[in-house]
Amino acid sequence: MLEEVERWLARRSWSVADRPLERILAAKRGTKVSVVLPALNEEATVGAIVSVIRRELMSDAVPLVDELVVIDSGSTDRTAEVAAAAGARVVARDAILPRIPAVPGKGEVLWRSLMVTTGDVICFVDADLKDFSADFVSGIVGPLLTDPDVAFVKAMYDRPLGDTPGQGGRVTELVARPLLNLHWPRLAGVVQPLGGEYAARRSLLERLPFPVGYGVELGLLVDALHTVGLDALAQVDVGVRKHRHQDGRALGRMAAAIYRTAQLRLSRSHLVRPRLTQFERGEDGFVPRTYAVDTEERPPMAEIEEYAERRDVA
Repeated sequence: MLEEVERWLARRSWSVADRPLERILAAKRGTKVSVVLPALNEEATVGAIVSVIRRELMSDAVPLVDELVVIDSGSTDRTAEVAAAAGARVVARDAILPRIPAVPGKGEVLWRSLMVTTGDVICFVDADLKDFSADFVSGIVGPLLTDPDVAFVKAMYDRPLGDTPGQGGRVTELVARPLLNLHWPRLAGVVQPLGGEYAARRSLLERLPFPVGYGVELGLLVDALHTVGLDALAQVDVGVRKHRHQDGRALGRMAAAIYRTAQLRLSRSHLVRPRLTQFERGEDGFVPRTYAVDTEERPPMAEIEEYAERRDVA
């Protein structure tokens, strides 16, 4: 590991206990905090997450979060209804920036969320978390409120696979971590580079391109490094993350999108073939299924006319 990374680990890696809520609230002053949950068919978990945030971080006693928004990206279940009943403001993905047709993907939802939130600090939280703790929000928002030099904070945590400790995050260990260590060694100290819980200053996020799909976490992390430098990045240990795991084929598609995101950043010239063929067993043997790999990115939000107009009005 680079000496610079060792110093960063000592200087910019914390535990949630390092910043009690009282300290965070005292440092908040006039800073507005928005929490965004991207959601697609998450009726089983989204309500509990919203309820915890509202009860523990949006009360008169603890007014840490100013805005809680669930962006529904086309759910066919009761996600929107459950989230609204729990107290979130629910916005349909396709209603945001209608001039630009929406495409499927988590990154698309996160990018569009900048248009419908007003916070100076934006905190993203996946909507499939189980046994959710408010530490996932306060832990990663805290450094942004207490340290003006920090611009981007990732959550770090244990990731069990079922009942097996430490075996979650398979795409992280097989794809993302090798890529970062080989090509961006200054990011080798990031424990959960693909984790969906992170917070950043709006002033940074609006300057970054957003890969529309699974590559969004790696893309934002790499681009944040190049935009604000390693010392502006940080990570906070928030405990254990439990969520719904995807099957092997879905993980393969995720891995391909992440590799493509990295490849694009390594060379803005010729891209590898943006297709991934996987195999399923059928009645007559293995059947190939070919999927498109995300090859689109959204430009920095600061370049979008509607966003600029909204910021001028604000």
